[in-house]
Amino acid sequence: MTETEKLQKAVELTIAAGYLLNKEAFEFLTIVAPTEDPTQIIIKAIQRIEGLKEKPLFIDRVFLEELTKASEATKGILAQTLPERQITEAKREFRPYAEEVETNIKIIDDPSDKLSSSGTIEDYLEYFRDRFKRIEKLLRERIDVKSAASIMDALKAPPNTKLKIIAMITEKRESKQRIILTVEDLQANATVLVSQNAPQELMKKSQLLLIDQVVCLSVLKTRSNLLIAEDITLPDIAQRPQHKASVPVYAVLTSDMHIGSTKFQREVFNHFILWLNGKYGDGKMKEIASHVKYVLIAGDIVDGIGVYPNQIKELAIKDVHEQYRLAAKYIEQIPDYIEVIMIPGNHDAPRKALPQPAISNTFLKTLQESRNVRSLGNPCLFSLHNVEILLYHGRSLDDIIYTVPGMERPEKAMKLLLQSRHLAPVYGGKTMLSPENRDFLVIDHVPDIFHAGHVHILGYSNYRGVLVINSGCWQEQTDYMRRLGMVPTPGRVPVVDLQTLEVTVVPFS
Repeated sequence: MTETEKLQKAVELTIAAGYLLNKEAFEFLTIVAPTEDPTQIIIKAIQRIEGLKEKPLFIDRVFLEELTKASEATKGILAQTLPERQITEAKREFRPYAEEVETNIKIIDDPSDKLSSSGTIEDYLEYFRDRFKRIEKLLRERIDVKSAASIMDALKAPPNTKLKIIAMITEKRESKQRIILTVEDLQANATVLVSQNAPQELMKKSQLLLIDQVVCLSVLKTRSNLLIAEDITLPDIAQRPQHKASVPVYAVLTSDMHIGSTKFQREVFNHFILWLNGKYGDGKMKEIASHVKYVLIAGDIVDGIGVYPNQIKELAIKDVHEQYRLAAKYIEQIPDYIEVIMIPGNHDAPRKALPQPAISNTFLKTLQESRNVRSLGNPCLFSLHNVEILLYHGRSLDDIIYTVPGMERPEKAMKLLLQSRHLAPVYGGKTMLSPENRDFLVIDHVPDIFHAGHVHILGYSNYRGVLVINSGCWQEQTDYMRRLGMVPTPGRVPVVDLQTLEVTVVPFS
């Protein structure tokens, strides 16, 4: 095993145990990797933490340095006394509870049959008008924004007038600790200044602003047409009660299998399929598997062709139809009583521009002949036993993570999308958008679960009653990921109990 693979294993082990490494701790493991096994250091760290009354969320460098000073004898004892996490094949009879539960799926919104753009300039204008109107409506539902003025009225107001405007951010410039925004609504545009003397909280809010985002700005009118920002209000979501299932059925949330890639973890994915069939895992894992009624796949089923530079060198299968045929062989082994719902990702066969139509039966024919699979568009909204789920591949997370400070974790970036009430606010970044007459990416309907993938890193949190989950992947680090500094967390599967909305991460690697 290479040093990089050892580091990856160490990170995965840390996350599986419920902890995170801070930057300094990871740098320390990188330094010692040539002479010491990082996974053994992490095993000792977890063992030591398990004995503490107050357990930290982050493992830091000082803690790891102290552990490496232990004697060789102590090292052996610590490694042997770590609670057993190994998975073994189950031998007891498997009687799945979920097999007796009737399927309960309702499709709320699927763009597949509603796409009609011809790509004209007028289509683009109509697309952004629709985005503005719909998010403006969401903002005006707030009591503190209901009476917001138009930009035209703000420009006509006397000097020193304080008012609120709803506007789309069309340009953002940072200069000398100031942020200058160009904003517009359906009638006019204006310049808004976030000055260097602005409160720290306002400066933080302004740094999170995205191009093409629709927000409410509290402004002060100057003697010129310049507006001074005093506060920023995002459309956001309100705290809400969660819908829950009346029976204890589970949904497996997964994505980014990348079948056809040489980096696809075939053996690990086989363990996953065996687990769903009750043939892999200990007693606890078998119990979880028995309640699985749904498998939700958030895109990138196959690796595709020509998606990233030099991809051809890392392809085991160089024909996309053959990739889907192999994917069918895996998915058809999922028990028939488990419903499979899938959407496309940017590596899949449909068009790359969002929203994407469902993967067509041209590619799924082999699979549909052996078992029923629901192929929906990206994004889509549906309910399982009354629990509403927004399923989205997550291509726009790249634009958020690489441009907005503090968005290294996928669940944080997904939270910002909820706050923006839009799945891909930035036009012209890494995410291609189709100018449909309706913006299908506006989050009109707030779900109970927001599930995405794409970034290959497992992460989840709860934001105002919405369970936010990024489901990781089944692909090892590619050369392209390595150049981008991406360290994936493959083979870690989040499973949601739809009756309680509690998450259990089941490790397969």
